[in-house]
Amino acid sequence: MSATFRTGLVVGKFSPLHLGHEQVIRTALGQCQRLLLLCWSLPELPGCDAERRERWLRLRFPGVQAEVVTPARIQAWREQGKSLPDLPHNDAPEFEPRQFVAEFCQAVFGTTVDAVFTSESYGDGFAEHLADVFGHPVRHVCVDQQRLAVPVSGTRLRADPHGLRGFLAPEVHADFVERIVFLGGESTGKSSLAIALAEALDAPCVAEFGREHWVAKDGALEYDDLLHIGRTQMAREDRAAFEAARYLVCDTSALTTLFYSHAMFGRAEAELATLADRPYTHSFLCADDFPFVQDGTRQDETFRRRQQAWYQAELQRRGWPYQVLTGPLDARVQQVLAHLRDASPG
Repeated sequence: MSATFRTGLVVGKFSPLHLGHEQVIRTALGQCQRLLLLCWSLPELPGCDAERRERWLRLRFPGVQAEVVTPARIQAWREQGKSLPDLPHNDAPEFEPRQFVAEFCQAVFGTTVDAVFTSESYGDGFAEHLADVFGHPVRHVCVDQQRLAVPVSGTRLRADPHGLRGFLAPEVHADFVERIVFLGGESTGKSSLAIALAEALDAPCVAEFGREHWVAKDGALEYDDLLHIGRTQMAREDRAAFEAARYLVCDTSALTTLFYSHAMFGRAEAELATLADRPYTHSFLCADDFPFVQDGTRQDETFRRRQQAWYQAELQRRGWPYQVLTGPLDARVQQVLAHLRDASPG
């Protein structure tokens, strides 16, 4: 079946990209030889920065040409000789975004379009403006303007991404999952605490892959193993986030792997250092007020104190907020739950 249109266009904030947006995009894909996606938000909206929106579009619509525009990217295109107006504010009069889209299509996409797909009442006027600038007809295709198929809005989703997660693809909702990470030296109760907290929250728990790999290799880790551990830990975490309702409990992070790389080999791969930069919604440092227990995989009390001091210094250097957990296991679980209650917007 031949396509109805040569080139189609979908424009949106996609903050966040939800199933209503996806319905419009998939409708356009079915009717166009070529589809262009154009996205911007000025200012950017909570939880929906440009990097995330770009990733969502790439994951959900691989192969579709999409541009997520920011003021910095406008400046970069200008330095390449492309003539572009300033990025319109979200509250700008309707002429400004319409004219911006027309000029952007010609300057960056290098083409005009003959159809625009929206679920909004402004679509007819938008198409007429593009037609005036392009000098040829542009058709507006309206998709589910009454929101009957996907009854949701970006505003509602930003306010309650977990309660309304059924309107988000798993790849999108995963970025709203609150990731909880436990750090601490050897024998500070991280693993037991992670399991207990995950049970209390009915949340997935990502175990420490480094310990599994150490056991599998009978303790004979090589330098390259550390990057493998870091990559695997982060990949497991990302997969688990797809299944999480709100919280994801992480026994450790690549920051731990970075420490061991330096402690064991005096160096670390740049990629591992980048993985260790991943921020978490809630970070907890387990105090070393437990008696040190040698389980056959650990070093000694002196090493634990060294590791604990490194975590404290590193968290402070990075400016990451964290809470120190003290006392027995049950007390630590209650400290975390209290922190989560205090941090909840509800």
